[in-house]
Amino acid sequence: MRFVSTRDAGHSATLSAALKRGIAADGGLYVPERFPAASAADFGSAAELAAVAPRFLAPFFAGDALAPELAAIVAEAFDFPVPLVPLATAGDAAVLELFHGPTAAFKDFGARFLAACMGRLHGDAARTLTILVATSGDTGGAVAAAFHGRPGIEVVVLFPRGLVSPRQELQLTCWGGNVKSLSVAGTFDDCQRLVKAAFADPALAARRELSSANSINVGRLLPQACYYVQASLATWRRTGQPTNFIVPSGNLGNALACVWAKRVGLPIGDIVLAFNANRSVPDYLESGEWQPRPSVATLASAMDVGNPSNMERLRHLYPDWRALGAALSAVTVSDAEIRARIAADRARLGQTWCPHTAIAAEAYARLDPARRAAGPWVLVATAHPAKFPETVEPLIGATLPVPPALARLLTLPRHATEIAATLDALAAVLR
Repeated sequence: MRFVSTRDAGHSATLSAALKRGIAADGGLYVPERFPAASAADFGSAAELAAVAPRFLAPFFAGDALAPELAAIVAEAFDFPVPLVPLATAGDAAVLELFHGPTAAFKDFGARFLAACMGRLHGDAARTLTILVATSGDTGGAVAAAFHGRPGIEVVVLFPRGLVSPRQELQLTCWGGNVKSLSVAGTFDDCQRLVKAAFADPALAARRELSSANSINVGRLLPQACYYVQASLATWRRTGQPTNFIVPSGNLGNALACVWAKRVGLPIGDIVLAFNANRSVPDYLESGEWQPRPSVATLASAMDVGNPSNMERLRHLYPDWRALGAALSAVTVSDAEIRARIAADRARLGQTWCPHTAIAAEAYARLDPARRAAGPWVLVATAHPAKFPETVEPLIGATLPVPPALARLLTLPRHATEIAATLDALAAVLR
């Protein structure tokens, strides 16, 4: 299996090379040259993520230097539970809880998997590998946790100053050591632009061996597809029906992982992307015109993305916007609706949502009753609500218990450097 650029299939690489480069030489994003075919029957009785993931990922690792290490990589990365919890509501619905990792967000899956791969690829190389990561909240903390203390690798996290939650910022800046945290005077889109500009700068490329841990790196997307595989298999075995997913969406990595799992042939039905007020993707699906725009700050800060990177992969997979619109749908949810959904579902269902998961819950509540009843639905819960106490606690009238792993991080001292949103400022730090 080789991986090709979204901009020119002539730019191809092995999986290992694609992981280390992050972005293709022509500025495009790596995608599989082809999608293998698989069905539910191919997984036998495999049910746990540690058993499902190697079977799903094996064709993508075929022929690569990492292939013999795949089972060990999965075991190292996915060492926490992934419960599929029934939702006490009318219809067949469940919540896929992706927040049981060390930083209490779904980004732990891709970050830990990528770190396990990079640690094996980089080995004892004399030159330090620099991982650049732009974050709108959760990615940076997960990447920092996954790579912290790994020899020969340093992580540089860029986050938008004042535009992440207080607890997210603590998670981004509590590391030190081989992790540098940069507070950027701008938006997430500015942070993302700086990372891409750094990769395109010849002087930096000559001075540093750079790679990425954002979802622009294919090593983040492949492991995220695995939990969609696991959830769809569990639902298929229980009901004999494909699973419909509602996915909170920002930079579109989580959404694309679901699309890829369906493309391979897993029993996945409707895919609904749930957005906050940043509606570049919903507008594209309505008009057919791609118009990125500056991001808008919302309560669901990790999804505040006006120019999502993975739209390039989605448009590569579906060049015709009508075909993309047939493959998935999108809804938008306001801050007022986020607040109302958190309060209502706490009172009605006993469920406590983070602001991002509340967007998926609101999208589910809006479904036409006939559509809701047509098959099983899974709401993707992307972060633990305790990461957002300033939003959630006043709405539910209670103090949220903090997961132990998150509580430990909140006691650590902060380390952050403030920079302007310019390549010169980033280059100065890297030098």
